[in-house]
Amino acid sequence: MRDVHGVLFLDKVSGISSASVLRQVKILFQAKKVGHAGTLDPLATGMLPICFGEATKFSRYFLAADKSYKVVAKFGERTDTYDSYGRSICIRPVKLNKESLYQTLSFFIGKSYQVPPMFSALKYCGRPLYQYARHGINIARGSRLINIYNINLLQWDDMYIELEVFCSKGTYIRSFVDDLGEYLGCGAHIVSLRRSSLGHFTSDFMIHVTVLKTYVDNDMSSSDFEKLDSLLYPVDVMVKHFPEVNVSVGVYRLLRCGQKIEISGFGINVTGIKLVRMTVGVNRKFFGMGNIVDNKYLLVDRLSIF
Repeated sequence: MRDVHGVLFLDKVSGISSASVLRQVKILFQAKKVGHAGTLDPLATGMLPICFGEATKFSRYFLAADKSYKVVAKFGERTDTYDSYGRSICIRPVKLNKESLYQTLSFFIGKSYQVPPMFSALKYCGRPLYQYARHGINIARGSRLINIYNINLLQWDDMYIELEVFCSKGTYIRSFVDDLGEYLGCGAHIVSLRRSSLGHFTSDFMIHVTVLKTYVDNDMSSSDFEKLDSLLYPVDVMVKHFPEVNVSVGVYRLLRCGQKIEISGFGINVTGIKLVRMTVGVNRKFFGMGNIVDNKYLLVDRLSIF
């Protein structure tokens, strides 16, 4: 197994779990350590960031990024998983007009509280909720604050609707579609779902797993690994949007020893800033994430070994 470091923006296919995709990629790269930033349902396709090596340390900073999805939903039928993989639990007639549909969609735009689905990877007593759901056990879930910034109606033909949804972290599109169906009184569930962007990373960054497989053969050579590694983005690509604090080598050494440093003199306004991306020297080499304490001090939050 190899020490591999960086980020791959994979275009996940439908019908496979994020964990299964992760195993495939790990084998292809022969990588020691991999993880993903933001799980996708087995039904879903699209943006799944795969983190290698040191990049796994910084994936949590990326989970707060906004997202966009394209979703196709079917009206008239509700399922227990809120998607087409689930068991049908209610069938009702569909009586909609475009005006009421637009009004209902606009109702969901903005901040609101959403209850996560039982069929999710959220943990209860150390176990994911979907394990309880598969045994017919319902666990009370608290609602969470989400923000749906915009909803574009792409297509509608009475029974099916296609939407583009721009939303904050923690938004479950399956729950949104189920809520939409209940609000309209006819029920609904997801037929297809695609995550089209994560933060400022769009489809232009994505690569399909079948493309990865064309880079390798049965007898992996160093040139094959070089081809694969060339597809990776730097370790800090997912935290580029954070304000940067560039320090000298001397300050860098103090920070790595756990000391806090006065922020004055670094040339940035830290008012309202909690986290920063730390670099060192004239080459601005990334070495970790820092906390701003009391609007005055810089303290290490997470370090890279590089």
